Amino acid sequence: MELKLWQVDAFAEKPFEGNPAAVVPLTQWLADDVLQAIAAENNLSETAFFVGSGAGKYDLRWFTPEVEVPLCGHATLASAHVVLTHLAPSLNRVDFSTKSGTLSVERADGGLLAMALPAFTSDVHAEAEDFREALEEAVDVAPLEVLKANYALAVFKNADDIAQIDADAVADTIDEFDEECLIVTAPGGDMGFDFVSRFFAPGKGVNEDPVTGSAHAALVPFWAKRLGKPKLTARQISTRGGTLLCEEQGERVLLKGKVVPYLEGVIRI
Repeated sequence: MELKLWQVDAFAEKPFEGNPAAVVPLTQWLADDVLQAIAAENNLSETAFFVGSGAGKYDLRWFTPEVEVPLCGHATLASAHVVLTHLAPSLNRVDFSTKSGTLSVERADGGLLAMALPAFTSDVHAEAEDFREALEEAVDVAPLEVLKANYALAVFKNADDIAQIDADAVADTIDEFDEECLIVTAPGGDMGFDFVSRFFAPGKGVNEDPVTGSAHAALVPFWAKRLGKPKLTARQISTRGGTLLCEEQGERVLLKGKVVPYLEGVIRI
């Protein structure tokens, strides 16, 4: 069996930036263990698989090297790029049916793609004070607050605080509080952004994710309320880094970014 594969960099201005994702179009679903094996072989944060279900409509699933996940923003943007560039270039919009509902991606000005994700609100974490103290011990700087949205969310004073965090140092702390993932975030004014962030997902087989759309589904509502404005520019300050143009829209979060092609290939199994 031969399967076409594209690897692209999402939320990137140039190659080797943003978050790489593999995209594998299918004519029908393969067994889950085969999908998982392909994702493990690719060894990227996510591999996206989709099957067409109508004009401009696709069923979409995402796998890390270890598990299937219910929501992935950057691999959704990557999948839309593949559809709109290679498979159906006459379209201006793609609708993906997923475990998180229908996710739509449209062409936007300036070569951007605009993706709508479900919004997540943040509340105080059930073990906020203990979690805060454990993080301070692990990374030698205390978060201002620890919240819970779709993931645990730790807010720090400034970008320097989160830039120095060692991904390995927080892994045990995340597991100690029965969390699979942790967002860390801070104001980004000194760097020219409204806010900055990093994302750690050791429970899903990804120590640090380069640029994370699903994290911004929580970050955008949080910072829109905190800063008092719905339109924001964000930077995920991983080693690769990536910029997102964001808009809080009530029940949805709109994320805009570019996708840069890197590799085309054929999987033979």
